[in-house]
Amino acid sequence: MLELLAIPVALMPFAIFGLRVLDMSLDTLRVLFVIRGQRALAWFLGFFQSALWVVAITSVLSNLDNLWNLIGYAAGFATGNVLGMAIEEKLAIGHGHMRIISPRRGSAIAEAIRRAGYAATEIAGRGKDGTVTIINCSVRRRDIDRVRREVQELDPGAFVTVEEIRPLHRGFWRA
Repeated sequence: MLELLAIPVALMPFAIFGLRVLDMSLDTLRVLFVIRGQRALAWFLGFFQSALWVVAITSVLSNLDNLWNLIGYAAGFATGNVLGMAIEEKLAIGHGHMRIISPRRGSAIAEAIRRAGYAATEIAGRGKDGTVTIINCSVRRRDIDRVRREVQELDPGAFVTVEEIRPLHRGFWRA
């Protein structure tokens, strides 16, 4: 198909690179939407991603004697993965479950999270050095860094983990 566009042989590796970057960026996003259960977006991205892949691979396979085409294909694959990850990170779609373990300021952290509009559940626990407060909260992914900074200000010694989640049923979810 690229041959139909009469792209000079010297520019073909760059065209293949560009197609592959787009293809893999879409593929990375598509996989993340599949995991999050976004069927329509996954279908849409998959359709265009596969069309771009067919054009790129056809261009490489029809000119196997040109090593630069293969290099453009491989470099586009690698770059597209990283670009797709960066795009997904900027979009920050979905929720994350934060678990905060604080040896000193658990109640203050929980209150700060609640003031930010999120539900926070406090649980008493015992760590290696004594009692701790375990705070569970689910936040929008785009707000995770803001909540993490707030926790860090209140208790620099707090242990914080985040897991990706898919809300299923009930509870308090900030829109």
